[in-house]
Amino acid sequence: MEYYAGAYDIAVIGAGHAGIEASLSAARLGCSVAVFTINLDAVGNMPCNPSIGGTGKGHLVREIDALGGEMGKAADKTFIQSRMLNLGKGPAVHSLRIQSDRRAYHQLMKHTLESQSGLDLRQGEIVEIRAKDGRVSQVVTRLGAVFDVKAIVIATGTYLSGRIHIGEVNYEGGPDGMFAAKSLSESLRALGLDLMRFKTGTPSRVNKNSIDFSQLEGQPGDGRIIPFSFETEDPGVNRAVCHIAYTNAETHRIIKENLHRSPLYGGRIEGIGPRYCPSIEDKVVRFADKERHQFFIEPMGIDTDEMYLQGLSSSLPEEVQLKFLHTIKGFENLKVMRTAYAIEYDCINPLELEPTLETKKIAGLYGAGQFNGSSGYEEAAAQGLVAGINAALKIKGQQPMILDRAGSYIGTLIDDLVTKGTKEPYRMMTSRSEYRLVLRQDNADERLTPTGYKIGLITGKRYERFLEKERLIKEEKSRVERTSIAPSQVLCDLLVLKGTAPIKTGVKMSELLKRPQISYEDLAPFDGQRIPLPYAVTEQVEISIKYEGYIKREKAQINEMRRLETRALPKDIDYKDIRGLRIEAREKLNKIRPINIGQASRISGVNPADIAVLIIYLEQNK
Repeated sequence: MEYYAGAYDIAVIGAGHAGIEASLSAARLGCSVAVFTINLDAVGNMPCNPSIGGTGKGHLVREIDALGGEMGKAADKTFIQSRMLNLGKGPAVHSLRIQSDRRAYHQLMKHTLESQSGLDLRQGEIVEIRAKDGRVSQVVTRLGAVFDVKAIVIATGTYLSGRIHIGEVNYEGGPDGMFAAKSLSESLRALGLDLMRFKTGTPSRVNKNSIDFSQLEGQPGDGRIIPFSFETEDPGVNRAVCHIAYTNAETHRIIKENLHRSPLYGGRIEGIGPRYCPSIEDKVVRFADKERHQFFIEPMGIDTDEMYLQGLSSSLPEEVQLKFLHTIKGFENLKVMRTAYAIEYDCINPLELEPTLETKKIAGLYGAGQFNGSSGYEEAAAQGLVAGINAALKIKGQQPMILDRAGSYIGTLIDDLVTKGTKEPYRMMTSRSEYRLVLRQDNADERLTPTGYKIGLITGKRYERFLEKERLIKEEKSRVERTSIAPSQVLCDLLVLKGTAPIKTGVKMSELLKRPQISYEDLAPFDGQRIPLPYAVTEQVEISIKYEGYIKREKAQINEMRRLETRALPKDIDYKDIRGLRIEAREKLNKIRPINIGQASRISGVNPADIAVLIIYLEQNK
């Protein structure tokens, strides 16, 4: 029996990384929010690796923080190891990654939701979404509670019609032994939404005491800890060491001999898996010439002996997994605590979404995270933040927040999903962006904090600190460009040691900084006017001077892109009526309904000639 249980402005379905950001942002913007989760012990859960950040993903976390989100702060408070990746390359691809204490992260995020004013955290499965006149109206729980709502954010992760696969064994279920959410899939299909079937996998979790670490390579954290959040003043210290191990010929032989028992190769898995995060059996098949594959042994937390085998996911039968694991050096006596598995789940075709992450068919219905066809905690949190903000802004009668791909990786992520769609779980990488020298993780606050302040998620106090930092950067850059350094034997010896030419006359500091081999710190002994400044300030000064020419060129490309973004396309336009458009372009444009010329130009199947036709059409129909 159903009963009326009350009303909220917004219902968020799921309390993973997407649901957390969606609910907190909406509540902080003044909406009444209910967050529904199948199990309160799964709030902020990390069913795969308990790490945050990594290549491209670290950029997303910094951007979430710059807009006023929560993930970066929680990562800083719960990390046990921190490393900056790709330091041997340029700053565009430097990416922060931390290993988090899984339980500490869950507890912190759960308490953050519980403590947030205007937010109710509830254990309950949503089985039905109701709409009236093309707009969401109610959600219904399995126990029959009916809530009136003005907007809904679906952040169901891998729970939606989830099915676990381990060899020949398969059953309905969510991650970590939770229930699957089957009825909601049926409700979404009844609303006319186009759902897809994806799959992902997770490796075994093993007992630390059964590993011979003397046979493995150690991987310590960084000496200098760089926090994710621009608000974190004391970043803490590393408390754990990760390790590297390798498969071998015997490992590969066992896997190959049992491929017929893999649900992936036996045809029992229908869903499409992530190309950039393949299972070990997939690696052995696709990279048959490789003698070994590297993977990482990473702790699940400080107060547990459970370890995670990053890069060794599998859906082979349990006994086969044990057999190939024991062939690995240092794993001869390994004890498995949780068997690796693959999980299939339903998600929406992201072409059904607007750039605000609202569905095109049902007003007030938003999607976020793996429900939108992406993978990863960071991608989920970024979309949850955008969906929560836009749901709240719509209820308040304000203009939506649409981030373009020239201003953020979040904008790139969403634009890729809603414009190009995806045929596999989408993963953020720095190569996804055309503007990665401008969209660095170190300048995320410069790019997005003004937006977060305008929306209302960045406090006035934090914004004042941001403006002070920008002032210091501007003044120090100007000083470095004015200051000359006289030649000396010590300086020339340093330049030669660094592999660059000595100087014979006085040279501006900025000219020396433009040399790839020379850093801001290298010049400190020769800079008599230098004053102590935070690393975050000097880092910006050095990057802006060293890459000035490249940055100017990229910003010119951004200006051209944004010129196309300002050419709006009417919502009621029927592309079948536009002469000169190719048939494929008409079909794609009518299906995706781009909001401007820029977005139209990125649709697969729409070529430059079609764009020229659209521009002429707009000129003729002003």
